[in-house]
Amino acid sequence: MLKVGITGGVGSGKTLICRVFEQLGINVYYADTVATGIFYRQDIQHKLILAFGTDVLDDSGTVNRKKLASLVFTDKKLLDKLNGIIHPAVAEDTERWTGAHSDSVYVLKEAAILFESGTFTGLDKIITVCSPLEMRYDRMLKREGWKREETELRMKNQWTDEEKIKRSDFVIYNDEQQLILPQVLAIHSNLLAIR
Repeated sequence: MLKVGITGGVGSGKTLICRVFEQLGINVYYADTVATGIFYRQDIQHKLILAFGTDVLDDSGTVNRKKLASLVFTDKKLLDKLNGIIHPAVAEDTERWTGAHSDSVYVLKEAAILFESGTFTGLDKIITVCSPLEMRYDRMLKREGWKREETELRMKNQWTDEEKIKRSDFVIYNDEQQLILPQVLAIHSNLLAIR
């Protein structure tokens, strides 16, 4: 079984591309979504409180993601501390999930910071999804309600498309100029031919 990573900056359209692969029968592990769920596990909440203190808690005593984000996306050391808590738990879950799909020809692991986190190691191929910056800003405003500054804070902690492309095996351009389906089908055929 091939393990294929799919990455791209915030607002690039990774999820849309993954949905197309799913329509082709490919199993997709959504690391960013899993990380959100792991964030609320009791053991993780405890580690976050120990690491960041009670200032990040909401009224119910739960770590507030917005408060935490406002800290970590302006301080690389704090972001590294957060990633040091979340990423090992996601890696463990990824291994369990991959084992459950070992009969697949290939599986996809979607993650925004695949390269930045070092979780690209152990993957056989990498796909990067690229979109123009202005489109990405617009998508994040529409989808998450993030102002440009909030999106820029997250982008500054992610590699540029150029850096990702250099280390990728495939690139999908999600720019509303090039059709997505032919790009996905070409990569899908290529990955099926590898086995």
